[in-house]
Amino acid sequence: MGFEYIKALHIIFIVTWFAGLFYIVRLFIYQVETLERPSEEQRFLRPQLDIMARRLWLGITWPSAILTLIFGSWTLYYRWEYVEFGFMQAKLVFVFFLYVYHFICHRIYKDLQNGNANWTSTQLRIWNEVATIILFAVVFLIVMKSLINMLWGIIGLVLLSALLMLGIKLYKRSRERN
Repeated sequence: MGFEYIKALHIIFIVTWFAGLFYIVRLFIYQVETLERPSEEQRFLRPQLDIMARRLWLGITWPSAILTLIFGSWTLYYRWEYVEFGFMQAKLVFVFFLYVYHFICHRIYKDLQNGNANWTSTQLRIWNEVATIILFAVVFLIVMKSLINMLWGIIGLVLLSALLMLGIKLYKRSRERN
């Protein structure tokens, strides 16, 4: 299989993996909020949310994470000299943290499937933004291919994080008023 096909498949599975990561945490928020409702409402909502989470997590997100790793490694095999560049080393560090994020999400998934909510919906809203920050970092590193520009990227990430936290606080206040 040619390099361009492998790279294209790598990018496709990155997209599906991130889609899964973004949506699964959203489902976690709904599951946690359902556990706070009266038992009559839980009886109807929990089974549906559990099925949705299971299908997304096991049918899309996990396979995409595995295929991203396979095609990413294969892509790197074709361009092994990239490992010597600082931007690629930094990207691989962020990818490592993305897999850590994924495994923490798996623990949250298992807890919620068992009816145990160890995170609040506000904590999960904040947690959901971690994947966004990693996505921004990885894309800017790959596109810019420069650690010098990464300084600007880090400043941008800090500003993005501050804006995301502000948005979460404003959203929480809005929900509490309603």
